[in-house]
Amino acid sequence: MTDAADRIFTNAEVHTLADPDETYEAVAVRDGRVLRVDSAYEIEFLEGVDTDIVDCEGGVLLPGFIDAHTHMEVVGRRLVHADLGGAESRAEALDRLRETPDEEWVLGYGYDESTWDDDRYLTREELDGVSEDKPVVAFREDLHTASVNSVVLDRYAADLPEEDVEYADGDPTGVVTEDAAEFLRMETAPDREETRELIAAARDHAHELGITGVHDMVRQSDAPAAYRELAVADDLDLRVRLYYWADHLDAVEETGLVTNHGGEFVEVGGIKTFTDGSLGALTAKLSEPYADGEGTGEWVVDPEELADIAERADDLGMQLAVHAIGDEAIEVTLETLPDDPQSRHRIEHAELLPADLEDFDAVASMQPNFLRWAREDGLYEKRLGPDRTADSNRFSDILDADVPLAFGSDCMPVDPLYGIQETVTAPVESQRLSVTEALRAYTSGAAYAGHDEDRFGTIEEGKAADFVVLDKSPWDVDPEDIADIDVAMTVVDGDVVYGSE
Repeated sequence: MTDAADRIFTNAEVHTLADPDETYEAVAVRDGRVLRVDSAYEIEFLEGVDTDIVDCEGGVLLPGFIDAHTHMEVVGRRLVHADLGGAESRAEALDRLRETPDEEWVLGYGYDESTWDDDRYLTREELDGVSEDKPVVAFREDLHTASVNSVVLDRYAADLPEEDVEYADGDPTGVVTEDAAEFLRMETAPDREETRELIAAARDHAHELGITGVHDMVRQSDAPAAYRELAVADDLDLRVRLYYWADHLDAVEETGLVTNHGGEFVEVGGIKTFTDGSLGALTAKLSEPYADGEGTGEWVVDPEELADIAERADDLGMQLAVHAIGDEAIEVTLETLPDDPQSRHRIEHAELLPADLEDFDAVASMQPNFLRWAREDGLYEKRLGPDRTADSNRFSDILDADVPLAFGSDCMPVDPLYGIQETVTAPVESQRLSVTEALRAYTSGAAYAGHDEDRFGTIEEGKAADFVVLDKSPWDVDPEDIADIDVAMTVVDGDVVYGSE
């Protein structure tokens, strides 16, 4: 006789995403694992004296979302400092900076000038208007660009790489890119105690959005320690896969970290590295010049250094996650990645794919929320022109070429439902996915990218009981309203971590 379930989730429309043609009414869970998925009638036979019954109130129960590329410390910073991501104008962004808590630095994260009428980066003069006494830094959404006030420029004149500081008529504009922006990110980095607070805040925010797992790309951060401290305290409730930046390779080797090693909640992913920059900063490496700027971008990590990193990571048996946005960067990355299908090496972002995907022998770890820049008069059209804009973020082509597709957010914004709406309503057929395809990229696709398809990503017997319950069906609402669907409940390891008690 089968033992009773610990918990039963019932009165739901259950989509396992393992079989797109069937739906169920209830899920039974025992010891944090799926015991059975079936009709409510059949699941009732697994109810015991001590079984908890969770009424999903007719909601749609899906596998929990997995964000395959994010930076949780940055998510936490946006929750604690000025969140500039929703600012609809430069004036609103500046107001949000003025309203930040009275601390040593005035910090803001996530501004996107491409959505403003005047389409300009924030400037030194504007940030001097926020404060003439305190250092002010406003990081652009991609973190490859930052805007600073005169205090920052004066204080760090000897530390900011000259080539990454923008000038006009001989004077710095307050706009810095790449290594200069990264220097300021590190200069403003939280200590270990604050990092744990930021990670906890980001975890709670993720749960509110139905996220049960993340692939966190970490660099010179106390985030790995924070995750492990929370896990030891049995207070993490989030599946975390850690990708360490290539400048941590010595430490990775010395400590013996191995891809896929870890526990239920924290595991080692692999090594993360750049190739190019970003389209927003005009530093993504293209094969043809930018439509609105000089040159074809730049190498953040040049091909020779990338080859060295790839060889070393391969020798250590580590999975590689390589940031490559422009088509030239992607081509070089594909040529450089070790030929080892078992490692499931990844290309992160892959925004401007090569025309021929036959030799794309990697996981495509992409961001559907970036499609907001592919709309008419959006950032892509300015940077790339209309033809290359139509060739960006070709999710449908990726699936047609049998390339594994994983969705993440890169924190722009974190919300999976927003990303799903963007690709379901994409302006070009090669970018557009069905609701089911988009959901799978955010669940089983992301799980596959992390070697975790046997643990989660679908709702099947023996897999982790990680679910999200939506109050409406994404298949039934107007596609333009998918992002407005409310998350009613988030479940990790069979425990309700957000929503109904």
